[in-house]
Amino acid sequence: MYKVLIIDDEPIIVQGLSRSVPWETYGCQVVDTAGNGVEGRRLIEQDHPDMIFLDICMPEMDGLTMIAGLKSEYEDMQITVLTGFRDFEYAKKALNLGVSRYLLKPSNMEEIEEAIRFMAERCAKIRERKIQSGDVLAQEEPQEHESVASNFIVRNAMEYIEANYKEKLLLSDVAEKIYVSQWHLSKLLNKETGQSFSEILNGIRIRKAKELMADPKLRIGDIADEVGFLDVAHFSRIFKKQNGISANEYRNRMQKQ
Repeated sequence: MYKVLIIDDEPIIVQGLSRSVPWETYGCQVVDTAGNGVEGRRLIEQDHPDMIFLDICMPEMDGLTMIAGLKSEYEDMQITVLTGFRDFEYAKKALNLGVSRYLLKPSNMEEIEEAIRFMAERCAKIRERKIQSGDVLAQEEPQEHESVASNFIVRNAMEYIEANYKEKLLLSDVAEKIYVSQWHLSKLLNKETGQSFSEILNGIRIRKAKELMADPKLRIGDIADEVGFLDVAHFSRIFKKQNGISANEYRNRMQKQ
């Protein structure tokens, strides 16, 4: 049986999908439901569903980011979007990220069952490939979607780090915002940038510090604090490691130019 998870903040939709669809006909079983993206993400990690019905217009949730996170980390997972959001460009982006179907509310039973049938067939093909030999060429299409989703995730992560570098920022904070595990985000960042999370964060902080050094009224300690370093000694070590000279030497050279 293929495991199904339903994520929607409308109880009537959750109940309708859970009870009205003849899931067993398609070899499927609803293993859990969630009323928001945060709970949905927790259940995904717990249940490892094969299929998801997902509403992308829920409170405190970026639908595209969640889709990208899921397709990047769980490339074989089949996702059908069920939403009232009628924006063509948004739908196109979701499909490019690898969703199986994009259904608008209210959807009739024929549309829903067609989506289930399609996802079940995809699951069956993926399972068969894995059983036979795991043919890399046979999985070319999911890998293409995985690449698009991974690029989307890295771009969002970099934007979030850039916007919040002054805070006491942890890898877990960023991962939570873009709906992936810390391990997966760390792997993606390293693959795309060749750097660890801390190297990326420190790089942004040092770059911002250099900009502030143009103001002679600001002390080095104040600048270190302004860009997010907890103490000036740590800032000084990182600065010299990245630039080969101390922050004071760098500032002196700037002033002589």
